[in-house]
Amino acid sequence: MPVLASLFCGFVFGCGLTVSGMIQPAKVLSFLDVFGIPNGAWDPSLAVVMAVGLTVASIGYALVRRRPPLFEKKSLWPAKKEIDQPLLFGALLFGVGWGLVGLCPGPAVANLAMLSLPVAVFVIAMALGMLAHDLWLARTASPAPHSLAGTAAADG
Repeated sequence: MPVLASLFCGFVFGCGLTVSGMIQPAKVLSFLDVFGIPNGAWDPSLAVVMAVGLTVASIGYALVRRRPPLFEKKSLWPAKKEIDQPLLFGALLFGVGWGLVGLCPGPAVANLAMLSLPVAVFVIAMALGMLAHDLWLARTASPAPHSLAGTAAADG
């Protein structure tokens, strides 16, 4: 049942992205072009989409926090609340990528249905970046193996 709930939520999210125009990189880039405000090139329509999305999400979170989850044993809310360097660096990378291409991960995946080569390249690059991040975290989290020469010298 959780898989069907995830599929349904993803479908609704993808439909919302499509209807709002957030899968159109040109529309997103014209929204991000705040320097186009004086000449009328700025498109404020995505601000309305974001405001409505935040409102609906806020109401949803307020209602969900008061009751147990439907498909899990307990709620899985994030425990970390501080703003740290990885969060800031990730936000910076996200913003730069969004500003350069006009796509963020959700709309990019939804846009794969259009069979656009630039979008496919973006999604592949995004997936490789996520994989590289996971490999880097795994590598830095595990202690380096000790060599026999180093151990013998330390014992000696």
